[in-house]
Amino acid sequence: MRPNSLRYRKERARGIALTALGRCTIMEFCDGLMKTIIGIAFLSLIGVVAAAPAARAQDASPASSTPAVPKSTEPSKSAASTPANPGEQGARGDVYYYFTMGHVDEQQYELTGRAELATQAIEAYKKALELAPGSPVIRERLAEIYAKSQRLREAVEQAQGTLKADPNNVDAHRLLARIYVRELGDLSAGEVQKETLEKAIAQFQEILKIQPDDVYSGLWLARLYRFENKHSEAETVLRGLLARDAGNGPALEQLSQLLMDEGRSQEAVTLLSDAAGESSSPEVYDLLGDAYSQAKEYAKAEAAYRKAVEEDPDDPGHLHGLAQALMAEDKYADALEQFKRLTEIEPSTSENFLRMAQLYRRLGKFDQAEASLLRAKQLAPGSLEVLYNEALLYEDQGRYDDAVKVLSDAIAGMKSQSSSARNSAGAAAAGNGTEGSASGETSPNALAILYEQLGHAYREEEDYSAAIQTYQEMSKLGTDARKRAEMLLIDTYRESRDLDRAIAATKKTLEASPNDPSLTVTLAMLYGEKSDADSATKLLASLLRGNDSDQEIYLNLAQVQERGRKYAEAEQSAQKAEQMARGNDDKETAWFMLGAIYERQKKFDQAEQEFRKALEVSPGNASVLNYYGYMLADRGVRLEEATAMIKQAVTQEPSNGAYLDSLGWAYYKQNKLTEAEENLRKASERQKHDPTILGHLGDVYAKLGQSDQAAIYWERALAEWQKAVPADYETDKVNELDAQLKNLKRRTAQKTTPDSAKPQ
Repeated sequence: MRPNSLRYRKERARGIALTALGRCTIMEFCDGLMKTIIGIAFLSLIGVVAAAPAARAQDASPASSTPAVPKSTEPSKSAASTPANPGEQGARGDVYYYFTMGHVDEQQYELTGRAELATQAIEAYKKALELAPGSPVIRERLAEIYAKSQRLREAVEQAQGTLKADPNNVDAHRLLARIYVRELGDLSAGEVQKETLEKAIAQFQEILKIQPDDVYSGLWLARLYRFENKHSEAETVLRGLLARDAGNGPALEQLSQLLMDEGRSQEAVTLLSDAAGESSSPEVYDLLGDAYSQAKEYAKAEAAYRKAVEEDPDDPGHLHGLAQALMAEDKYADALEQFKRLTEIEPSTSENFLRMAQLYRRLGKFDQAEASLLRAKQLAPGSLEVLYNEALLYEDQGRYDDAVKVLSDAIAGMKSQSSSARNSAGAAAAGNGTEGSASGETSPNALAILYEQLGHAYREEEDYSAAIQTYQEMSKLGTDARKRAEMLLIDTYRESRDLDRAIAATKKTLEASPNDPSLTVTLAMLYGEKSDADSATKLLASLLRGNDSDQEIYLNLAQVQERGRKYAEAEQSAQKAEQMARGNDDKETAWFMLGAIYERQKKFDQAEQEFRKALEVSPGNASVLNYYGYMLADRGVRLEEATAMIKQAVTQEPSNGAYLDSLGWAYYKQNKLTEAEENLRKASERQKHDPTILGHLGDVYAKLGQSDQAAIYWERALAEWQKAVPADYETDKVNELDAQLKNLKRRTAQKTTPDSAKPQ
């Protein structure tokens, strides 16, 4: 029986005047009147319904949202002017009644989320479908409410039923596509996900057959193709969308990202440059900036992002892109200004304060860096990245104990949380007789990052035994962490000058992974440290494959040959690497290597040519600036130019001991002894066992007339030279230092000898 009571109709909130109906005493009259009123209202809203599934199939037009009247109740064309009989009118009225009830309940469910309204809508649509079983529109609405109320199995069944009756019902195809896409997010990788992905793709393909200009479906189809690694199919779809609308932002974004993912950055740049030429859209300029950034053309990326910012200055996305490009160009002060603007637009975003801290740290403004980090920590108290950068800041200040404490506390806290989560899960399992799961357990990857940085802090402090113990703990966190820890242990043994142990550890790891070329390279480089260039060359030569990957192998060969003082061979290897280089990055590395090889042979003019090539490509390359500047300073030529270059390097890495040593030595050569002592002392605090730094500091004290201090540092330098690895040992420098120390001691002895004791 249909609901007719006044109370029921009021609860359903139909918006129809029911006062007169409340006075009805004959239920049939009231019911008929209700259906008539609803039918008239519905018809006035949607127009006359006459399009049956067959007619829709003939003209292949998009499916209408109008309910199709069952064939048994549709008037024929020949009877269009003939009044329908009372039975047909009653059946049609029932269809409209239940469909309208279902539609209103569906809308109310969307507004309120009340489950009972979804149930009422489903029941009403079902009754309408019983009366008009051939109506695809009623099936489509029933499928839709099933989907909205999370009854996905029934939704799929109804949508498929709709498509059997009307294969070109776009709404049904869209509904199935939405359901399958949603299911993808709930499935883990595997055959089920692959099957669901194929189903979603099939639905979007059908939609585009019916409506080729459906942009939304085209974008989704391309996205799913990319997810399936069918890049060619995705590219075809996206280029088709852009052929219809060259300014389609989402299609441009997807296609440019696809091209960049495939390493086709220049094609992405061309695509977006053309689009930018036709439009001043800030989104297009932003994408162009992304493409230039991936191609490492940061100056062009900066220009593109600036245009995006000019067009839309309040969009934080454009500002982020500009700030990152400036950072990549080492324009730290300019990047800092952009992040300051972002903190005004996004005051609750911790990342902006974190980036400011990084920039302040790079600029050597440690107090401001610490303040920015504190704000980032307040906004994101458990952020691993904030903790990581806090430790880096302390390390840059030489506050290694503080860095160790921050990282140790973080590790202890994460392990404690993990233990508590396991205990809670165990207690819950004991209570209900089920197996517990530690859903709050700490990620091994997060712990591994903290352990790695803790080991680095110990190494900076030159506490190698603590670093080794830390990496051994790290190796217990799983396969990936173990592999990384093994490499870090090898590097720690090398850094502590225990080459034999480093080689033994590398060989052991290589036995477990004999096909890992990176381990072979590591072993070769260790042989290079021992000045065993022949063994190193043999290992590296075995990795040559006659393809592009050989470029890096030739660079490694050049390095071990240079370390073994086989300079002619080193030159040849570096030149081969230069010839094979495709991008500026590879060429820059080859030029730097050649410059170092020429400098070691005192071919200073040739070394300068190579260093200048590298700086033309990358003017802010700190390694090149430092090496080139030190080479000039050590020879005592163009000292102002040398000092300026080294200062640039120090600005980028203010705690780098090697760079501080170079700067101190440049000041020494200019007889600026106060500045020389300050920088060399900082360098010695960073690298306590570097014989070159200790020797330079001794030279400064000797020139200052502080003989005792000079003797102390020269003696320490000589002791460290005896511990140096074979490739680092420089006989001429050791002999020179030894002679200086002996002369100093002789002069000191002469000054302290009484006149009466002197030989007559």
